[in-house]
Amino acid sequence: MQTENRNIKWLDTSVSREQRESLNGHRGAVLWFTGLSGSGKSTLSNAVEQRLYEFGYRTFLLDGDNIRHGLCKDLGFSHEDRTENIRRIGEVAKLFVDAGVVVLAAFISPYRSDREIVRSIMRPGDFNEVYCQCPLEVCEQRDLKGLYKKARAGEISNFTGISAPYEAPLAPEVAVNTAEDNLGTCVERVLAMGNLSRLPCAGAVAKAGN
Repeated sequence: MQTENRNIKWLDTSVSREQRESLNGHRGAVLWFTGLSGSGKSTLSNAVEQRLYEFGYRTFLLDGDNIRHGLCKDLGFSHEDRTENIRRIGEVAKLFVDAGVVVLAAFISPYRSDREIVRSIMRPGDFNEVYCQCPLEVCEQRDLKGLYKKARAGEISNFTGISAPYEAPLAPEVAVNTAEDNLGTCVERVLAMGNLSRLPCAGAVAKAGN
């Protein structure tokens, strides 16, 4: 049973987001990595987080498989469950941003509408979509888990790119071609992103991109 809204009241905390960001030395933000399975989301988000950590940013990486071990272990892969999966992750990411942390979220998140819902709950500039662009055939060649093979054999249902759709971003903050560009190049493209450069630590990011 859902709790009636009249019984819920938002608690305004005595420490503001701006104060937390000031203590951290940078703005909170979300870098949302989306793309097919095998497109390089986890590899790229890990590499970007490592660079940001070296620059002194407070970061946290949310990864699809890790989240499904705990927060979303009760969800499957139907359209409805995927939507709920991304909704939960979006709310968690927002909490981290309010804490002044740079969140790196690596999820297939196949539906545009779900990603836009996450964007809509953030302040303007907080949500930064990073599209890991990679042809399906290349993703299948990289299939270390054997998931595509199982999906094509009918052993996995609702598999994105095979039996379920992937809706590519129409206007991502940055798109990286993980099939043609090496990891270092993709990392630099993400670090050079306009919204990220507005963080107070941007000097270190800009210098690293030279």
